[in-house]
Amino acid sequence: MRKPAPVKAKPIYRVVFQSQGNVYELYARNVGQGALFAFVEVEDILFGNRGGVLVDPSEEKLKSEFAGVKRTYIPLHAVVRIDEVEKEGVNKIVAAASPQGNVTPFPLPQGPSGRGKPGRG
Repeated sequence: MRKPAPVKAKPIYRVVFQSQGNVYELYARNVGQGALFAFVEVEDILFGNRGGVLVDPSEEKLKSEFAGVKRTYIPLHAVVRIDEVEKEGVNKIVAAASPQGNVTPFPLPQGPSGRGKPGRG
């Protein structure tokens, strides 16, 4: 008699990205290139039901920020990394290290710099 194939669980992805001076770490079921050019589509964000007395304030802040969000689009240049992981972790927001001084650099997209164009002259 043949054994049925084990049911493979849906993958879980850890998405790390920068936004407004913070580094976000989210766990989601679906991540991919969406219909919007140069954006990563993140869907089914996982928020664990810990059931304990301890509450992580950064995860609660993320829950409220993404409440009612079915799908979010993250600019490609803001993504730090995407990993497929075995189990869900805790979503969190961490303040990015700020450079010295009071000037914030404008976020620039990564990629071709446009220097290949012939000069005028």
